[in-house]
Amino acid sequence: MGEWGFLGDLFGSLQAHSPMLGRFWLLLMLVFRILILGTVASDLFEDEQEEFACNTLQPGCKQVCYDMAFPISQYRFWVFHIVLIATPSMLFLMYAQHHHNKKTSRSKGSQCSTREYREDRHFRRLYIVNVIFRIVAEVGFLVGQWQLYGFKVEAQFPCSRFPCPYTVDCFTSRPAEKTVFLCFYFVIGVISGVSSCIELFHSSIKWFCTRRRPHDLEDSCTCQNLHNLQHDGFDKKPGGKTALDCSAGCGKLKGGSHHILKNIISHKHLAQLCGG
Repeated sequence: MGEWGFLGDLFGSLQAHSPMLGRFWLLLMLVFRILILGTVASDLFEDEQEEFACNTLQPGCKQVCYDMAFPISQYRFWVFHIVLIATPSMLFLMYAQHHHNKKTSRSKGSQCSTREYREDRHFRRLYIVNVIFRIVAEVGFLVGQWQLYGFKVEAQFPCSRFPCPYTVDCFTSRPAEKTVFLCFYFVIGVISGVSSCIELFHSSIKWFCTRRRPHDLEDSCTCQNLHNLQHDGFDKKPGGKTALDCSAGCGKLKGGSHHILKNIISHKHLAQLCGG
């Protein structure tokens, strides 16, 4: 179980950057996949090839029949599934941490621009791409599991592949228990895929809604630019007090900062623009 520890730490960090539906997917991944696969399933599948027996002693017959019955071990199939789904999430976590550090360092200086807004949009876009990749991987592995194993592990496999001298019967170990795990992981995959689709819909709605409201940030940035311009000595009252107060009413600004600055004529006009 120790080899899964690094994934648990990474998913724990990813939880801080995920919405509620994303945290539900993390619960499915950590508890119902990684934890169960690392504790219970590892003991169940560790001796599957040794316990696979055929009613012949022909050299090589057992190996080719096992390869026909299980082209890829179920345990390794699920491990590969987890690693493939976890990879984009870990890449997104690296970017999220970098994005958080840049945003924190920038917030120390009271600069106002649309750059943060664009970066937040880019951050949301990458998260949506991460969810889309997750959905594609979930659907692909569900189809692959159904094609490879179906929904039942047969107790007996007839095999007639070379070098078997005739059609031999081969028997797998603990078929009922493996059938339970097969159905369990298929159900978890379906739940995970459905929750990811809902999360994609919810995140897309939020992303498109935020795209329609960029002017509020631009207006506040315009007012901040005016305030900085006054602070630099462009327009001050006698006694060192600024001519207008941009802390209130900045939402009334319309248009870009360059257009506003070109129309500055007097203290009265500036105060009227910022609502002061």
